[in-house]
Amino acid sequence: MTNKPQKPIGFIDLKAQREFLGQKIDDAVMNVVNSCAFIMGPQVQEFEKQLAQFGQAELALSCANGTDAIALPLMAWGVGYGDAVFCPSFTFAATAEIIPWVGATGVFVDVLPDTYNMDPKSLEAAIEMVLAAGKLTPKVVIAVDLFGQLADYPAISAICKKYGLKLISDSAQGFGATLDGKHPMHWADCQTTSFFPAKPLGCYGDGGAVLTNSETDWQIMDSLRIHGKAVKADLEGRNFDHDPKYMNMRIGMNSRLDTIQAAVLIEKLAVFQDEIGKRNMVAARYNRELGGNCIVPTVIQNGISVWAQYTIELRNRDGLSAFLREKGIPSASYYPIPMHRQGPYQDFLTAPNGLPITEKLADVVISLPMHPYMDEETQSYIIASVKEFCEAQQSI
Repeated sequence: MTNKPQKPIGFIDLKAQREFLGQKIDDAVMNVVNSCAFIMGPQVQEFEKQLAQFGQAELALSCANGTDAIALPLMAWGVGYGDAVFCPSFTFAATAEIIPWVGATGVFVDVLPDTYNMDPKSLEAAIEMVLAAGKLTPKVVIAVDLFGQLADYPAISAICKKYGLKLISDSAQGFGATLDGKHPMHWADCQTTSFFPAKPLGCYGDGGAVLTNSETDWQIMDSLRIHGKAVKADLEGRNFDHDPKYMNMRIGMNSRLDTIQAAVLIEKLAVFQDEIGKRNMVAARYNRELGGNCIVPTVIQNGISVWAQYTIELRNRDGLSAFLREKGIPSASYYPIPMHRQGPYQDFLTAPNGLPITEKLADVVISLPMHPYMDEETQSYIIASVKEFCEAQQSI
C-alpha cells in the first residue's frame, strides 16, 4: 500500500500556486495599493487585453463575477419575456438562474453520456418543441464547458445558425480549453468565465469576464456593468461635458472587477498555459491507472481540457467518498441534484424525452483532487486508495 503523504491533501491546492508565484503576486498587489487606483485601474484594461488575446477574441470585458458575466450578454441582446433560453440541467445554478433575471423562460436540455456536455440532439428537439408550441421565441443557447472541456461547439453552433439563435459559451470551468486548437469564440457569439478562486484561472476573490468579437456588444455590456453609463455610441451627436457615468442610458448593474484582482490575474495568466499542461499530465496518469477500475473521463475528439475537475463514474459513489474521507482524501460530487429537480426551477421547460443522462450522472459521478501542483507521491496515494475501494467492491 502506498504511504500517505505527510502534508494534508487539498482538493484544489491554492496555497501551492501562491507559493510558486510568490513575490510576483506580492508586487502586483502592492502596486495597486500604492497607486490607490482600486476601481477600474490600468491593470483592469491590461488584463482585458491579455485575456482577449489568450482566448482568441477581439475584446474582453471583465466584471464582478461569473454569474454577472452570463447575464450581461442576455441583457445586451434584449432577451426578456416571451423568449426561450436553452441550457443543460447538469450544471451549477449560475447557468440557469440568470434566465429568470431577465424575464425569459428556461428550457433544460440533456447532456451526452461521455463528455457530460450539452447533447446537440436534445437541444434541437427542445428548440423544435418550443417552436411547435408557439408560445415562446427561441433566442439563446448557453452551452456549458463542464469539468474543464469544451462542449461540441461545431454541432451546437450549426443548430444555433439553423434556427437563428445566439450562442453563449459558459466557460466558468473550461476557460483555456480548446477544440482543434480553437477557443470557443471560433463558434460562439460570446464566451463567459468565472475567476472564482477554485477555477483553473482564479483570482483572490470574485471575478468574471465576457469575451466577444462585437464592438457594439462590448460597448453595451460596458454600459450595463457600470449602472447603464453612456458609452461612445450613446454620446455621438450629443454634447455632454461631464463624466459619462452620470448620463445613464439604460438600466444597468454594478459589476466591476477590482483592480487588485486584475493585477493578480495578470500574473496567473502568465503561467496558465503551463498549468494546463501540468493538469493534463495528472489527468493522463489518473486515466491510465484507474481506467480498469471505474469509468474515467472522456475528452471530446481533438479537445484539450483544463481539468477544472477530474470526475469518474462509480455506482457506489457515496461509499467511495466516505472511504476516501477516512484516508484523508477530499472528494466532491458535482452535481447531486440537477437543476430541473430543484424547487425554484420547476417553471423551466424540459426537452422532449426528459433528461435521462442527467438523472443517471447525478447519482454516480465523483471528482478527485486535481491541480497542477500535485506531486507524484500524492497522485500515487489517491490512485491506490481508489483502486483499493473499487477492487473490494468487485469482490463483494
